[in-house]
Amino acid sequence: MALGTQDTIAKKIAKVAGQVAGIKSMYDEERSCLEIVQQIAAVRSALSSVAKDLLASEASRCARCRTPEDFDRILKTLVELS
Repeated sequence: MALGTQDTIAKKIAKVAGQVAGIKSMYDEERSCLEIVQQIAAVRSALSSVAKDLLASEASRCARCRTPEDFDRILKTLVELS
């Protein structure tokens, strides 16, 4: 995985961790269910983005050093997540 990509993914994961902590605080504060569910949806979307970035990075790596079957498997997973 390229360093720039690794840094970007690490930042996204840290952001998601902060969002999850925020959801717990919202729950503890008995905030509106709608607000909490909206934040959960945002976290799900952010995690999906992280997964796509990781898979794209892996697909790129597979294209350089793995078998065509591995590359096909990664591409299929990317399409399923879209």
